[in-house]
Amino acid sequence: MRWKKTLQLIDVHCEGEIGKVITSGVIDIPGATMLDKMNYINEVDDSLRRLVMLEPRGCLQMSVNLLLPPTVPGAHAGFIVLQADKAHPMSGSNCICVVTALLETGMIAMQEPETTVVLDTPAGLVTAVAACSDGRCVSVSLDMVPAFVEHLDREFDIPGFGKIAADIAFGGVYYALIDVEQIGLTISPDNARELATHGVAFCQAINQQIQVRHPLLPLINDVAYVMFRQREESKIWRTCTTLPPGRVDRSPCGTGSSANLSVLDARGEVEVGDRLTSRSTINGEFRVELRGRTQVGDKLAVLPRVTGRAWVYGIQQLGVDPDDPLAAGFMLSDTWGPALS
Repeated sequence: MRWKKTLQLIDVHCEGEIGKVITSGVIDIPGATMLDKMNYINEVDDSLRRLVMLEPRGCLQMSVNLLLPPTVPGAHAGFIVLQADKAHPMSGSNCICVVTALLETGMIAMQEPETTVVLDTPAGLVTAVAACSDGRCVSVSLDMVPAFVEHLDREFDIPGFGKIAADIAFGGVYYALIDVEQIGLTISPDNARELATHGVAFCQAINQQIQVRHPLLPLINDVAYVMFRQREESKIWRTCTTLPPGRVDRSPCGTGSSANLSVLDARGEVEVGDRLTSRSTINGEFRVELRGRTQVGDKLAVLPRVTGRAWVYGIQQLGVDPDDPLAAGFMLSDTWGPALS
């Protein structure tokens, strides 16, 4: 065996959504900030993302989180979310996976009953408080980046559907939040394929009709995902975030739930201290709390707290032989649909 690159990963899932964590093999990525580093991956050198995400080493139904040294004082670690299409600035389920991996492998010393971990992300600092017992990270509460609304009930022309209303909100990335009843479906495992296909197509159409730009982070400037939602009770929402090239998030989606919280606040439906439940397609749950309000540029924003669970289920060592013709990875349309790149 002769490898020109070796990576070690911790296998973790958060309520069924896989969020592996690269713990060694990458010293750093060029850039002064975590956002700069994310943009370097997306715009200059995408080889690491392709190596871990694409076949034959990766697969569509997962994310891989790259641990990096923090770029700001006070943070314990930085991380960037690598996904099928590109690197992304933030993800609640992946953040929970990262904190669980850091604590249960001893990279950060676990303190019982609680351990605080501050993470440097391209979307800003995220403070996590992990409930710990008997060496186990039982749950993780994330003080998410401020979430805010860009548009309420904005109508979009969607091919095959006509006018569809969506709320456009930021929860770490930008979301189009769509009541699933508009497309005649419910959020259930049987409808996952249709929801995924529609969500990706809707996202493309929406980005052609609207321009968004974070007031403080101008390089975050597109709608990343469509999240379908349906209200089950007054404080319980069923959520289904759709990701390129066509799959659904197995978790309840922390950033999407934060964006939804900002919409509910803008409509006057929640108060500080209220707790909601976001429930996934496969019945995993996040608790979502409105812990306060703030200002982001000229926008009124909410301060969400998202609590969920993750489990470590393996350790992986990944290598690349110098003669491997598939080191750059590949996609086939039987799994990936039309290739992303």
